[in-house]
Amino acid sequence: MISYLKGYPVSIWQRGNNRTLLTLEVQQVGYEVQVPARWANSIVPSTQEQLQVFTHQQVKDDQLVLYGFATAAERDLFRQLIAVSGIGAQMAIALLDTLPLTDLVQTIVSGNVRRLTQTPGVGKKTAERIILELKAKLSEWRRATNLPEQSLGVAMQLQEEIELTLLAIGYSQQEIQQALSVLSQNPQLQQQTNPEDWIREAIAWLSQQYP
Repeated sequence: MISYLKGYPVSIWQRGNNRTLLTLEVQQVGYEVQVPARWANSIVPSTQEQLQVFTHQQVKDDQLVLYGFATAAERDLFRQLIAVSGIGAQMAIALLDTLPLTDLVQTIVSGNVRRLTQTPGVGKKTAERIILELKAKLSEWRRATNLPEQSLGVAMQLQEEIELTLLAIGYSQQEIQQALSVLSQNPQLQQQTNPEDWIREAIAWLSQQYP
């Protein structure tokens, strides 16, 4: 079992079905690793700086497939997700791409079906199954690992209101998450509890990125 790899991120590319692949060179051997697109967007290919990738290996159709994550916690959550009946590796990756780790855990623990169904391919019944099987486990896992109850930046209730408004305007879930990820780094905006302030800033940012 490969717990992690540390090497140079040589290249990142897309394969069919929205799979994001990273080639990681470790001691002159290139490993092909599927990684969440959310993380891949922050990886800069380099032959000078090494990258540590926490991995999960899976044998599929007599082939060894490696999945890679930025942290051990993300890798462990991925493993818990694929242990749920009917949840495969691609759906687990999609869940991690749609929501940051702490938000995803909070969403499951709080039983928020609507928020889970924002992930492409996750319907109501699938979301309910994830919550049923993982709610108690993730609550205990979060306490045991001292994981924050939610990520810094946008409070869960506030974020839901922002997302609903932006979705109604026509922005995609991925575009909204990108905007909120950027805006959450603004210390002044973090102090705002009025969703209209966040929505206004998000629209301004999105308009620049997607004119």
